[in-house]
Amino acid sequence: MTKTVFCRKYQKELEALPFPPLPGKQGQDIQATVSKQAWEDWQALQTRLINEKHLNMLDPEARAYLMEQMQRFFDNQETDQAEGYVPPTQAT
Repeated sequence: MTKTVFCRKYQKELEALPFPPLPGKQGQDIQATVSKQAWEDWQALQTRLINEKHLNMLDPEARAYLMEQMQRFFDNQETDQAEGYVPPTQAT
């Protein structure tokens, strides 16, 4: 039986993450409130942001920026987008 969680991003019961995606309390909070689907969607956006904005993940400011964007994404607030990105459903 698959464990579920009430996802704060999608506001419904969805499959839970099998383990905390980050260390410490923040990872535990994400596991308890974010679905596997929302985490995968965040990872896709995170990858686009890192690539398009040429973020250096050794830079503490870049990591803080991504953490802020992650919280905004999960809370359904406006997030930065990769410029010029066209979602697959809109591609011609």
